[in-house]
Amino acid sequence: MKSMKELFKTAKSCMDRKQDFVFVTTISSSGSSPRGAGSKMLVMEDGTSYGTIGGGNVEYVSVQHAREVLVSKTSHTRGFQLNTDQVADLGMICGGNVVVFFQYISWENKEFYELCARILSDWEKNENSWLILDITDETAWAAGYYQEKEGLLGLDISNPAPLLLTKAVQVSIDGHVYYSEPLVQKGRVYIFGGGHVAQALVPVLSRLDFRCVVYDDREMFCNSQVFPDAEQCILGDFTKISRYLSVEPQDYVCIMSRGHEYDYVIQKQMLQTSAHYIGVMGSRKKKEIIQKKLMQDGFTAEEISRIITPIGLDIQAETPAEISISIAGQLIQERSRFSDHVK
Repeated sequence: MKSMKELFKTAKSCMDRKQDFVFVTTISSSGSSPRGAGSKMLVMEDGTSYGTIGGGNVEYVSVQHAREVLVSKTSHTRGFQLNTDQVADLGMICGGNVVVFFQYISWENKEFYELCARILSDWEKNENSWLILDITDETAWAAGYYQEKEGLLGLDISNPAPLLLTKAVQVSIDGHVYYSEPLVQKGRVYIFGGGHVAQALVPVLSRLDFRCVVYDDREMFCNSQVFPDAEQCILGDFTKISRYLSVEPQDYVCIMSRGHEYDYVIQKQMLQTSAHYIGVMGSRKKKEIIQKKLMQDGFTAEEISRIITPIGLDIQAETPAEISISIAGQLIQERSRFSDHVK
């Protein structure tokens, strides 16, 4: 599955190759639909697709329909009303309704090409941004882009605030119907220690649109060859982390260094930040030892309770690959909780 960033890279590449395509986006959903609003895939003329709107027969039908859209060159929405009989017909095991927008994009659409280029150039800025579509007239949609520092580009909306949420929404403003989806949301995953688990974790998280920074004091475990999917690799001193980076309230911290002492030193510094999440790899015995030292340093039990040890969901993970999945699952859970909290 491609990340959202990769989908826009693919879109831009298609236009460079003078190929039309269709963005297929779930713009609303209810009940037990396979994926919520904001799931997206790109479909080409031969039926090749990138991304997903949930899989199964719903996705199959949507791919075939997108190919028809490429012939008619007409954008529109299509609803899947999934009652009991239709659930069986569509190969799903549970009910739910979805509305899908089939957005035809010509390779000659210079405005959309420039929009893709702008989205990609801004992706690493760690600034909140949104893609906004005016779908009042589905056949003549218009696209805009909201970037936290620079505001709204491409559309004229009197008050875009209702569109700037942490999940995809559809809102009516001044007689227009807009669909908005978050692209980049502030927050990085800082991974302290570049060992085997980190090497398994970063590729998984990058596919989930988490932006990873790896920090280690050993060059052989902290470089772009070992971590090609990382946003940044920082070679630094574990005892002086603030010299190299600043952890913000939207950030996640995963501590998996090469020993108790380093983990303790890192935890001590991270407890002085406002990080949303602090997870530490290790046993419960190790947790007790380090917590005792932190208490002796003057940290309260409430402060120390911010630290999640052992890190990850309890799925009986043992290998680095399995542990990476358990951590990724927990970060997805935390991201969802954080999004609900800030709405």
